[in-house]
Amino acid sequence: MNQSASEVTPYSGSRYELLEELYREFNRREYVSPDPLEFLYNYDDAADREVAGLVASSLAYGRVTSILASVRRVLDVLGEHPAAAVAGMDGAVLKSRLAGFKHRFNDGEEMSKYLYGIGSVLREYGSLERLFCSRMSGGGREATLKAMDGFASEILKRGGLRQSQLLPLASKGSACKRLALFIRWMTRADDVDPGGWRRVFPCDIIVPLDTHMFRIATGLGFVRRSSADGVSALETTRGFAALRPDDPARYDFTLTRFGIRTGMSVDELLMKFDF
Repeated sequence: MNQSASEVTPYSGSRYELLEELYREFNRREYVSPDPLEFLYNYDDAADREVAGLVASSLAYGRVTSILASVRRVLDVLGEHPAAAVAGMDGAVLKSRLAGFKHRFNDGEEMSKYLYGIGSVLREYGSLERLFCSRMSGGGREATLKAMDGFASEILKRGGLRQSQLLPLASKGSACKRLALFIRWMTRADDVDPGGWRRVFPCDIIVPLDTHMFRIATGLGFVRRSSADGVSALETTRGFAALRPDDPARYDFTLTRFGIRTGMSVDELLMKFDF
């Protein structure tokens, strides 16, 4: 069961075949709800989808009912075209429209600053994707993690935020699960992930590492650390990249249904890999 990633032949072997079988069974939209990813399906334009996606992923912590309510509240403020709206609103308008907003550690003032930072980026770069690409230097997933840090730092700085739970920094040791989730949504395109970015590729992204995926990666022998931090995220990604170097996050949605959906436990999943 604890076969190392380096011993696995890409695109072959029993692990790969089982993962593909699970992907075919569970990587379908009928298994998405309830999930903040649902909101992205409302936007045909990639510019609107990336703004909605960053809002949705940033708020994706806590109880799912609260997450969905909070995302809906913010997106209602931005209307049908969130990219144009956030780029055109000043801080005072955003603060007024988000008065009374509260999501766990985040209030309306913080969210308005965050949105202002996003809008400022759009006014200069034209898209969030262009900002992200401007922070890519060199190759490899370590470069991707650094780009995630630069991306987050720039948005927070432009919003007047030194730090925020909405967008943790990789330089502080975080796995940046929610930002990695956003990037997965925007770079991959299948029945679940809607895509939209064209200059960042699935082979370069980091697998979103939450408690469910950390336990799975540990059970598969990809991670031997005790905490779900940035290093563990890279180790997890390398493990899955040994199976799918072109798309290491391919199985993220499928595998994280176990531990989230009723009747699908992580223990049950890991038993499937106990060859």
